[in-house]
Amino acid sequence: MTRVDKNHPTREWMAQLRARFTCEREIDRILARKLQRRAGPPYVPVTLETLIKGTEALIRSEVDGEFGITEASWLSGGASKLQMAFKLTWNRPGVGRTTTPMVLRMEPSESIVETSRLREFQIIRAFDGTVPVPPTFWVDSEGEFLPYPAIVYGFAEGVTKPSYGVSNVAGLGTNLGPALRPVLAPQFIDHLARIHLFDWSRANLDAFDCPAAGTTEAAVWQLNCWERIWEEDANEDVPLMRLAIAWLRNNAPTTDRISVIHGDYRTGNFLYTEHDNKISGWLDWELAHLGDRHEDLAWVYNLTFGHLAEDGKTFLVCGLMPESEFSEAYEKASGLSIDPKRLTYYKIKMAYQLATIAVATPYRVTSGGKTHQDILVAWIMGAAYPILNDLRMLLEEVL
Repeated sequence: MTRVDKNHPTREWMAQLRARFTCEREIDRILARKLQRRAGPPYVPVTLETLIKGTEALIRSEVDGEFGITEASWLSGGASKLQMAFKLTWNRPGVGRTTTPMVLRMEPSESIVETSRLREFQIIRAFDGTVPVPPTFWVDSEGEFLPYPAIVYGFAEGVTKPSYGVSNVAGLGTNLGPALRPVLAPQFIDHLARIHLFDWSRANLDAFDCPAAGTTEAAVWQLNCWERIWEEDANEDVPLMRLAIAWLRNNAPTTDRISVIHGDYRTGNFLYTEHDNKISGWLDWELAHLGDRHEDLAWVYNLTFGHLAEDGKTFLVCGLMPESEFSEAYEKASGLSIDPKRLTYYKIKMAYQLATIAVATPYRVTSGGKTHQDILVAWIMGAAYPILNDLRMLLEEVL
């Protein structure tokens, strides 16, 4: 077999991948764009001055009247996107002259999770008033004004972990503590239920394609997306991944109800205010799509995002509660049932997805010098073996 130079992909190879793995239109566009620019220059550090000028140009194209950006600073957090906090003094429609704290969220040259800023913008705007999300303002979906595609949304107050708490990067393994868990867990479950019950047909989500209920489309489209990413990025053949995708394709379930799937719903991706312990904002919607609710549940239950309780024996999903208690509370809050067979399927699918993010993409991004977070992204590769072992254990249960 001819070895493909994935750092300099040919048009023929890219066309073959697009033909093999049918994805949603916007996903296909984003993945194709990634490969088209992969052979280009590596990521070049961007100055705050450059971001300010680009943001000003974006805002100028959207609003009337004078405005000013002040207190611009780098915003830490996030393993995949570059972020700048700033304050905008402007004539806000319906409000008048005011100063609004905002965040610019921009892609690097190539991300550990390559996604659409347009989809992220649309989905956050759609959920305003349903679950806590920052207000959305503008999107530069093609990088017309900024070095790379970006969105601007409001700054959400809050923290991702207690001031006294510890966690790994990206919020992995966050320990909220026994006093805070029973306060945040009901909110966490209620918001997940609200997301899955949301009437997405009434929202402007034209960057999303909808799989048909009663078919296997929801599962197959996701498999096509993540196997394509594996083929685009992986630097080595991993037989376990081949086995996993074969089993997933042979056992794709039908979906009874199409819901909005957050895609990265877990501890570490929400903010809460410590004075009242209320969840104040859900972040990182970039993997959101329409599909089967069991995807989000399987992600919540993944071993990577939880930890053992103080007894050293009980595993807490997302550091909140045991899986059985979580499932019972979710069914009560949503009125939706959890199908154990479909949940098992999506646990394997999500483990395959997480392995792709840990094994394939970090190597490709860091070796090509495509990210501003090269050290952090390289660190994620260190989680590959535990993640692959989780995938192995899940497959052993069904094979």
